[in-house]
Order: sequence, then structure tokens, then C-alpha cells
Amino acid sequence: MYQGLLHLHSLLRWIILILLVVNIVRHFSASNSPFTATDKKLGLFLMIAAHTTLLLGLYQWFTGPSGFQNIKNLGMGVVMKDSAARFWAVEHMTGMIIGILLITLGKSVAKKNYNDSLKHKRSAILFTLALVIILLTIPWPFRVGIGRPWFPGM
Repeated sequence: MYQGLLHLHSLLRWIILILLVVNIVRHFSASNSPFTATDKKLGLFLMIAAHTTLLLGLYQWFTGPSGFQNIKNLGMGVVMKDSAARFWAVEHMTGMIIGILLITLGKSVAKKNYNDSLKHKRSAILFTLALVIILLTIPWPFRVGIGRPWFPGM
């Protein structure tokens, strides 16, 4: 079960990245257009994918060998001195939570009583910041010691 959830978690990152890029392009290109129902739905789909991935990640962090169990077994001092253990126990989770928080804030802009231009601008900025943070904390295959395959099962 853990391996299957890990694969789903890894697959959902691509959905989040695609939806982030679509939302960013849409908001930057529509800065003078009305904030439509499609804009709201794209933000909602992004937020649902991000929160689902967060729940899967939290489950993995608490039950898997690289998060809480590693801290419990080795101690926080030892984990913080090992870059790979620190990435999985602290950095990945912290970066993703911040990214998902920014996605949630970007989605919530649609509910505010701002003019449409300001909604597009704020959503675009928040989604762009989320994209940067998420890209920095994904365990890409080229990251030595922490890399994961491009797609699950590869």
C-alpha cells in the first residue's frame, strides 16, 4: 500500500505542475479580462490536487521510513546533519506546505471583492511563487542522494 501511495503522490506532482503553469499563463495573459468561472475552476482543480498530494505526503511522512520514523529512530540532531535525511524529514515537507499554502491563497483571491485585474495579478504572483518553491523542493532524478524517477515505477 505504501508503495502505491508513493507512486500516486509522485504522479500527482505532474498534475500540480501542469495546473500551476496553466493557471499562471492564464492569469498573466488575462490581466485585463474578467475573472471567469473557468479561472475559478482551474484554481479549484489545482487546489484539490495540491491538497490531495499533501494528505498523501503527510501519510507517507508519518508512516514511511524517511520522515518521522527517521527522526524518532536517529534523533533530530543526527537527521539534521545528514543532507538526505534532512531533505526528507524537513525540507521537502516544509517547502511543499509553503507551496500549497501559496496555492490556497492564490485560489482564495477569487473570493475577494477585488477588481478582476487585481485578482488576476495576485493569483498569478501567488501561483508563480508556489511553482518556484515546489520546483526547488521536488526530489528530481538529478539531485544526488535524494533523487526519485521522473515517473513512478521507472
